[in-house]
Amino acid sequence: MKTMDQIIETVKSGRESQCLDGRDYGRLIDFVPVEHWNVFGYSPKEGAEVPEIKPFTRDAVIKQLGDDVSFGFDKALNKRGISASLMNEVIKMWMWVLDDELQDHDDYSMYGLPLLKAVALKYGFHNEIGDHDGDEDRYNG
Repeated sequence: MKTMDQIIETVKSGRESQCLDGRDYGRLIDFVPVEHWNVFGYSPKEGAEVPEIKPFTRDAVIKQLGDDVSFGFDKALNKRGISASLMNEVIKMWMWVLDDELQDHDDYSMYGLPLLKAVALKYGFHNEIGDHDGDEDRYNG
């Protein structure tokens, strides 16, 4: 797993959010110390209480990944094209953080179901599509 310093330095060096709405970095920022939010394009709202930062541990990141995989399955199975695409990028961002080879997964067939299944199986999350590969026509919009 990358260290927070490695992540910050990589973003400073030009790694950009892969989501139109910044959703990937929006989830990552929950783990980033407030003094580094600007690197990701965020800043605390004036007068607002700064939220508690999640501990940047492998277990905490994998817990967030599990929540995002579940949300991704929901979007993919309900054929929500834009949301499914954005969640595919969120999952790949977590794979990058975890130094997992699935960060390079490029099969986006059927709203990203193949990546969601691969991550679910690898990390022990609920696999919403069972024995299917995720590229079957039944999942086509």
